[in-house]
Amino acid sequence: MTVRLERDGPVARIVLDRPARANAYDLALLEALDSALDQVLADRQVGALVVESTGEGAFCGGADLAQMQQADPLDALDLRSQAVFDRIARAPLVSVAAIHGAAVAGGFELALACDLRIASPKARFSLPETALGLIPSAGGCTRLTRLVGPARAKQLILAGMDLDARTALDWGLLAALVPEPRQEAQVWAARIAGRDRVALRLAKQVIDLADDKPSLQAERVAEALLYSRKQQG
Repeated sequence: MTVRLERDGPVARIVLDRPARANAYDLALLEALDSALDQVLADRQVGALVVESTGEGAFCGGADLAQMQQADPLDALDLRSQAVFDRIARAPLVSVAAIHGAAVAGGFELALACDLRIASPKARFSLPETALGLIPSAGGCTRLTRLVGPARAKQLILAGMDLDARTALDWGLLAALVPEPRQEAQVWAARIAGRDRVALRLAKQVIDLADDKPSLQAERVAEALLYSRKQQG
């Protein structure tokens, strides 16, 4: 099992459970994550969602490199990770990412898809895709820019800056920096779940009113071109 779904009262927890691979996602894990999200959204008793992972070294190491090397350029146009993460971002409930270790590439993009991020001092964040001839195409270019502005987004994406937890907090990417982010995320989620759910849903929609679709489409097109160039080379 690569993804676990747990419940604690009105709080659902989706847990990435692939610690031997730094919780990196392959297609099976993405499908399991999508299926877990289906169950969360179908349960009217759930008022908030926590996204976390097992182990201590990594929150999520991004896409599994072994599977990524086999990707077809046409797959990038319908990038599964972008589609699943976008479902989390657009879900009609509040999501909280509990980040205890490295959030790299797609792992960082998964955290960005959540409404709030709580991390430990050991957490770090990076988007190394341009060094690999790719771009952050699961929402990274779009959501990071919206959250921290284009100048800081360029530092991470173009210059390959490795972001530590304290700087991420200073930049406004994190809601809190605590020793035990999984426990703290549960506290935040329980408090959120106690608020009026219709008001939460409407407030989230208003905050996210800016349309990301053109930018997300541009990410998919760019990634498809880059995959195609790699195969031709």
